[in-house]
Amino acid sequence: MNGEPDKQPQFPPWAPYVLVGFILALIYLSFQQITPREPGYEISYTRFKELAGAGRVEELQLRGYTIEGTLHSPEEIGPQREIARRFITRIPSFGDETLLPLLESQGVKVSIADEDRGRGDALLFSFLPWVILIGFFYWLFYRASRAMGGRLGGPGELKKFLEAPAKEAKVPEVSFDDVAGQENAKREVTELVEFLKHPEDFQKLGAEAPRGVLLMGAPGTGKTLLARALAGEAGVPFFSISGSEFIEVFVGVGAARVRNLFEAAKKNAPSIVFVDELDSVGRTRGTGLGGGHDEREQTLNQILAEMDGFSGHEAVIVLAATNRPDVLDPALLRPGRFDRHVILDLPDRQDRVAILKVHIRKVPLADDVDLDKIAAGTPGFSGADIKNLVNESAMLAARKKRTEVKMQDFEESRDKLLLGTVRTMAIQPEERHRLAVHEAGHTLVAYFLPNADPLYKVTIIPRGRALGGTQQLPEEERHTLPEEYLRDRLAVILGGRAAEKALLDTVSSGADDDIQQATSLARAMVGRWGMSEEIGPVDLRESEEHPFLGREIAQPRRYSEHSAEAVDHAVQTLLQQAEQRAQTVIKEHKAELEHLIKTLKENETLHREQIEHCLGPVDQKKTGSDPGFP
Repeated sequence: MNGEPDKQPQFPPWAPYVLVGFILALIYLSFQQITPREPGYEISYTRFKELAGAGRVEELQLRGYTIEGTLHSPEEIGPQREIARRFITRIPSFGDETLLPLLESQGVKVSIADEDRGRGDALLFSFLPWVILIGFFYWLFYRASRAMGGRLGGPGELKKFLEAPAKEAKVPEVSFDDVAGQENAKREVTELVEFLKHPEDFQKLGAEAPRGVLLMGAPGTGKTLLARALAGEAGVPFFSISGSEFIEVFVGVGAARVRNLFEAAKKNAPSIVFVDELDSVGRTRGTGLGGGHDEREQTLNQILAEMDGFSGHEAVIVLAATNRPDVLDPALLRPGRFDRHVILDLPDRQDRVAILKVHIRKVPLADDVDLDKIAAGTPGFSGADIKNLVNESAMLAARKKRTEVKMQDFEESRDKLLLGTVRTMAIQPEERHRLAVHEAGHTLVAYFLPNADPLYKVTIIPRGRALGGTQQLPEEERHTLPEEYLRDRLAVILGGRAAEKALLDTVSSGADDDIQQATSLARAMVGRWGMSEEIGPVDLRESEEHPFLGREIAQPRRYSEHSAEAVDHAVQTLLQQAEQRAQTVIKEHKAELEHLIKTLKENETLHREQIEHCLGPVDQKKTGSDPGFP
């Protein structure tokens, strides 16, 4: 009457249980109607023959070896001498040839029935399997509907299921001030704020804002935070959803959710739609192995169609985040879709200081906390890593019953995040000595090679999966890696194994991770960066494709077996030269190495100042000769 759609009746969740109970009640009532009202008491076969011989039995019904009978008049029968007419008894398994003549002589009416449990029991057992089957299927449907977010019992529930599970569109209370660092990324999206605030200024000149902006970067660099800050600066609704939430077990549900999401965004224009983890739904189509998921491809096709369906007056910007842009479908990246790419890099030292200032707003700090020193000691940390560092430091101070977070808490938390938690292990003296030799070898080579990163500390305390560790911290951010630095890096990695060979005359399995890292680095130097005179500047890298893309399966190898053999030989030569260089440094400073080993065994952990005291001043560092590099 008022224009609203007619609401169809919805069955309450307890309706199936009531139906099953009703069916069972009917079966019970039917059984009660068939069963005689007067009870039958079981008597012995001898007592039955006495009653039959006395002429007191009126009629009998035989069901196999069971006899149900009726007396002419009520008498005392049963175990408690109950007064009744009906009785039940059983014929012996060996039979009784005198029974039928006796019954005929007394004029007893005898009838034969099928050997079953009666019509009531038959009705019960005919209905019971169907009742169990119906209940089982309803239970499965109920569990599936709960897993999908609700029962699909009617049009209203079905509509809720098909709607995109996007978070409620609100204007985020986040601004660019909350995004520390990432100045380049913020500059690239600043003009989008002006477009969302004043779209008419752009439309007067026929300009259109980019429909799709792809935020790319390593995990934890702040892609989601930047998207929320963009909506907060512009003051527009923010629709947020993960790419995996489009994928459901039913084909077509993802496409319907995409349509509903974009329709809601257009109604609230100007607005921002943010799709996190776009690679989960936007992977390259038709790639063979692992690429033929109908639901995922239909959802991707719907996203492409929706992004082409914007009209000029709809101020809706679609933001997407991914840390795997190489697996995205090319159709997503063409002009008119996600044609603007914003890269969020790992923060440098200054950016890490800015991020620390954001996350310590609510943390009481002691006077000895130096943010510059903390930032210098966390190279390669993302914004999420720094936030975790601050939280771990605050938790550590709370466990120690402190009212402020000290610099010591930050250092311990940083070591925990980098190396793992301290483990309590029973290490034998011989193994402990070998461990000290190994870590001292790394430290000595890193100390005396000119291009190695400065040492931070060395320890033989087990942490995480490592029995010890040598930490180096670069004094400046590196964006390119020179060949001389990489060669020194190889020598440092193999320094522990070289020290074991020089002082103990044997090597151990403790160099397992060192050899793996050195081999990977040497292969990159030869096959990717052209740092081998024998190979030259040729791209002979191993495939970086993932198997699920299916690209490399149908493509032949890009280089011959001869080239592969040459790469292996060049990698082997590079590693042997690095190990020889480490051995040369160890032989030249064997006395300093033994002093370092002794001090390390006594203190278990040595910092930079203690290392310098053992090995001499920094200005006396010598350049080890490199036979493979002039």
